[in-house]
Amino acid sequence: EDFLNLIFKAMMKDSLNSSHPVSSAVQSSEQIEEMFDALSYIKGASLLLMLKHYLTKDVFQAGIEVYLHNHKYGSARSDDLWDSMNEITNGTLDVKTLMKTWILHKGFPLVTVVRQGKNISVQQEKFLYHMETENWTSDASYLWHIPLTYITSSCNFTHCTNAYLLDQKSGM
Repeated sequence: EDFLNLIFKAMMKDSLNSSHPVSSAVQSSEQIEEMFDALSYIKGASLLLMLKHYLTKDVFQAGIEVYLHNHKYGSARSDDLWDSMNEITNGTLDVKTLMKTWILHKGFPLVTVVRQGKNISVQQEKFLYHMETENWTSDASYLWHIPLTYITSSCNFTHCTNAYLLDQKSGM
């Protein structure tokens, strides 16, 4: 419950136009200090949990093990973690591309799901809690790669999970 409360607080901050990406280039020590705030840590943790759920626990764990092995006694960049995950998925999923849409964009998407008979359509757009006109910038081009999981009447959540990657503004 505590972590969930932290996630909602971070989402509130991240839904403002004055938010910042989890990862970005910095030019000064002040900018480095600004990067290491609750938003970066909580959103980062949430993104790793999202990735773990999408890849499955075993695949995610194997990716972490490869990452730690490849970078023991050394330094690493965020791309190194995504490269390790790509190595484990054998190119079946471009984890780096998926995760860059999350760590390089500020904010998060609002996903709208519409059911029409047996058809489901989904659409994404940037969610803004309220617009701060003095800091407003257009984020219309933001596009996230959103792993969506769902169940059907023939497949319940504990036995199997279906997944769909929404990597466009809308999909079916």
